[in-house]
Amino acid sequence: MSVTTGATVRSEENLKVTRSRRNVAWTGLGAFVVVVVLALFPYIVYSGTTAIMVQGLIVLTLASMWNLLAGYAGLVSVGQQAFFGLGAYFVLIPATHGLSPFLALPIAAVGAGVVAFPLWWLVSRLRLGYFAIATWVLAEAVALFIEQIQSIGGGTGMPLPGFAGMDPTLLAAYTYWAALVVAVLAIAAVYFLLRSRLGLVLTAIRDDETAARTSGVKVGLARLLVFVVAAAGCGAAGGVLAIDQLQVVPGTSGGVFSVQWTAIMAFATIIGGLGTIEGPILGTAVYMILEQTLQSYNAWYLIILGLVAIGIALFARRGLWGLVDDRFNVRLFPVGYYLWSPGERRRPGRQAKGTAGVAG
Repeated sequence: MSVTTGATVRSEENLKVTRSRRNVAWTGLGAFVVVVVLALFPYIVYSGTTAIMVQGLIVLTLASMWNLLAGYAGLVSVGQQAFFGLGAYFVLIPATHGLSPFLALPIAAVGAGVVAFPLWWLVSRLRLGYFAIATWVLAEAVALFIEQIQSIGGGTGMPLPGFAGMDPTLLAAYTYWAALVVAVLAIAAVYFLLRSRLGLVLTAIRDDETAARTSGVKVGLARLLVFVVAAAGCGAAGGVLAIDQLQVVPGTSGGVFSVQWTAIMAFATIIGGLGTIEGPILGTAVYMILEQTLQSYNAWYLIILGLVAIGIALFARRGLWGLVDDRFNVRLFPVGYYLWSPGERRRPGRQAKGTAGVAG
């Protein structure tokens, strides 16, 4: 399946296909302003606030990667904590040999992406629940393997070296900026992937894999690419967590291989809106607000999070951003493919038929 921007689809109707119905320059300008404002946070807020923002940026990166997998490629993974944990260790290991942990973040992303290749070979033929269970089993296997290596702390983990003598306030600022860069790159990667030809391929696979195959789409190759990109993003996020916590612990609650990380990224994506770039952003904001407000209530915190997720799944199937889109008909990150009728200049309403846009 191939799409050429502006190409005539059906000559008798003279329809054209474009990647978006509006100029994306405003999106780029708005995103730039937001990033600049966020980059100034260490100068205008307390270090405690930036620490919370670091957690939020990590969750945002993870949610964006999980959304790419489940929302666009149809791969519901319950084992993304494998790459998250490996990313933390790919920062720890170079740090023990004298490399700055911040400079090790690209190694974390690349290393997690490389590991994704053989793991994909093991699960590539599985679908739906079988795929989800298999990824979880692989994540547990990876965690058990890492715990056997005593030189990097074994099952108890070890502190992250490289920051001796650094001012805590300066370290907090650097950690925040690193988390911001990773989150921005993750969202940008998803955006440009979906605006490329791969975006249409993924949409076709998600909607009807059999039809996509019969149209000549290389389903396996497209899913492999998405799996590797998502793994790299999760690896970079894991590296940021290692720097933020100044230690790497493999197991137990809150450890880098804990399944709670996949639960968090799935929660943020689902409540925000699966299959949209805006969804994980909104979902992360909601999750962080709930987490900061309710964490002192112990078990009730988890119960309320669960109730919120159930309520969204039942009454807002497209997530919170879906409600916004239905009400205001707006997309901050337009990645869909649309059909244009001759002379048409604006997007038709949702009730319009025939040339309705194919939203990404």
